[in-house]
Amino acid sequence: MSTVFIFVLLLTLMLTGMPISISLGLTVLTFFFTMTDIPIESVALKLFTGIEKFEIMAIPFFILAGNFLTHGGVARRMINFATSMVGHWHGGLGLAGVMACALFAAVSGSSPATVVAIGSILLPAMVKQGFPNGFGAGVITTSGALGILIPPSIVMVMYSVATNTSVGQLFMAGVIPGLMLATLLGLTTWYRARKNNYPRLAKASLAQRLNALRESVWGLLLIVVVIGGIYSGIFTPTEAAAMSAVYAFIVAVFVYKDMTLKQVPKVLLDSASMSAMLLYIITNAVLFSFLMTSENIPQNMAAWLLDMGLGPISFLLMVNILLLLAGNVMEPSSIVLIFAPILFPVAQSLGIDPVHFGILITVNMEVGMCHPPVGLNLYVASGITKMGITELTKAVWPWLLTMIVFLGIVTYIPAISLWLPRTLGMM
Repeated sequence: MSTVFIFVLLLTLMLTGMPISISLGLTVLTFFFTMTDIPIESVALKLFTGIEKFEIMAIPFFILAGNFLTHGGVARRMINFATSMVGHWHGGLGLAGVMACALFAAVSGSSPATVVAIGSILLPAMVKQGFPNGFGAGVITTSGALGILIPPSIVMVMYSVATNTSVGQLFMAGVIPGLMLATLLGLTTWYRARKNNYPRLAKASLAQRLNALRESVWGLLLIVVVIGGIYSGIFTPTEAAAMSAVYAFIVAVFVYKDMTLKQVPKVLLDSASMSAMLLYIITNAVLFSFLMTSENIPQNMAAWLLDMGLGPISFLLMVNILLLLAGNVMEPSSIVLIFAPILFPVAQSLGIDPVHFGILITVNMEVGMCHPPVGLNLYVASGITKMGITELTKAVWPWLLTMIVFLGIVTYIPAISLWLPRTLGMM
């Protein structure tokens, strides 16, 4: 009865249009004040201890680094480099968009930031060159989602906080799936461009490519700083986030000089605002997780699913369907923080690797960011292209279908996620 009350109340509050974080908090407080004997002091204690995790510090630092890079001319230089490498193929600028999104994803950790940084520069150029508006929007909306799969990833940090899985292992596990998905999105782009005979650019000379690489190398080196630093053991993922913020500041202000010191306070304020929003969601999700644990909901659900005779294959299929449905009404951070603590014990009982399960959830979040009604990337791309959500949804479907096929592959072939961290001796 208590389980039904919790979820009915949460759903009712969400349907009123109330923000997910406040819905979670009100659900918890209502339940604790009316239906349990747990002292309210323990709730207050959990509120502080729940966010007292070292890994959570990585979130504001990665957000700050992404904002410095977005405003600091790094995206433009990455687009120039990508264009010089693949611009002469069918759908050249579209392929450059996929490649630039993958590169920017590897330094920003945020999907909407990738769409804004790459899309605001590349989409007008594609329209000017003769590409249909919908083609460019489809490429950037879906490729921008690579921001939460290619490490560093804020969603992976959230999953780590919710399940106590190693952030370093998750980051390494995301590399190969991220590159695979970027390749598949690139093939979809190339095929559609070739089929419709979309424009191509003139082939860049070796000198032009080297010049583009030289100009973008400072941004690309951030990938080495973050991933190389974590793998070599020089610093933890949280320390890598702090390093990336400092490095991005130096590159944007002193190396590229696309940002003045006067602009820095605004970037700091924007980053603080976004970080506060995410931390507020985390705080309420931690309380919600505490409530579920105190009522034995995850354990009871795990026992129920195991009693049904659900094996790993059918369980993972159910998880994908559940998360894709959740993606219709919630944003990724909330989904991870609510569902991971419930589903994780069942996955463990069935012998599913925690890191593989984390990558599976992350790919689901990617798909959720690209379909209506609350796909965040759709709204960001809509703001850039001035296209309606319905029109944009139609434009996105070929790439979205590719992402769903990839989700099926990564769900049932764990080696895609686990090979690299195992090879590097991290597992």
